[in-house]
Amino acid sequence: MKLRWAEPLLTRVGGVLMRLLASTWRYRERGAEHYEALGQAPFIFVLWHSRILPLLYLHRGEGFVLLVSQHRDGGYLVDLATRWGYRAVRGSSRRGGAVGLLGIVRELRAGARIAMTPDGPLGPAEQVKPGAIAAAQHAGAPIVPAGASASAAWWIESWDRFCIPKPFARIDVVYGPAITVAPGPEGVDQGVAAVQRGLQAVTNTA
Repeated sequence: MKLRWAEPLLTRVGGVLMRLLASTWRYRERGAEHYEALGQAPFIFVLWHSRILPLLYLHRGEGFVLLVSQHRDGGYLVDLATRWGYRAVRGSSRRGGAVGLLGIVRELRAGARIAMTPDGPLGPAEQVKPGAIAAAQHAGAPIVPAGASASAAWWIESWDRFCIPKPFARIDVVYGPAITVAPGPEGVDQGVAAVQRGLQAVTNTA
C-alpha cells in the first residue's frame, strides 16, 4: 500500500511521533556476528536507501556517522538521525560528492563506524554506486551489508519506495559477511559487484 501522507510523518512531524511509532517495532537480528567480530575497528554498513528507517532506529545511540545527501530531503534525515544519536557528513554521488567522500574517509581513519546507502540519494534503486566502495578502499576499512524487512509497512511513492514499518511490525534484520576492497580500479569494480551481491543476499534473506 502506498501512502503519500507517510512522508510528512517522517520529515515534518518527525521527532516525537516517529520515536513513538518506532518504539513499537519488534526486531529479530541474524548475522550480527559478522560486524561484532570487527570489534571497535572502523567499518562501513551499507544498506538500501528504502530500508534506512528501521535500521536507523535499531542502531540509534551507537555512534554511527551517516553520509547524507545535500538535497533538502537529506536535511530532514539529518534532523531525525541527530535526535537518535548519529552524526552526519553531508554529500552524495550527485551533489557535494567529493566533499562527502573525503569526509567519510577522514571519519574512518579517525576510527568511526559509517552507514551509507550506495543507491542513494536518487537511485536507481538497489543498484550499487562506487562511493562507499571507494571510501572503504581509501581508508582500508571493510564493508558490511545490512538488510531489513517489515511484516507490515507503508511504502512512500518515491524512487526507492521508502519503507515505514507499521505499528508493532516485526522487523527482520540480516547482516552479511564483511567485504574487503582490493587496491586499484579493479578492486573498486570487484567491490561494487561484491556489495551488490551482498545486499541482494541479505535483503532476500530478511
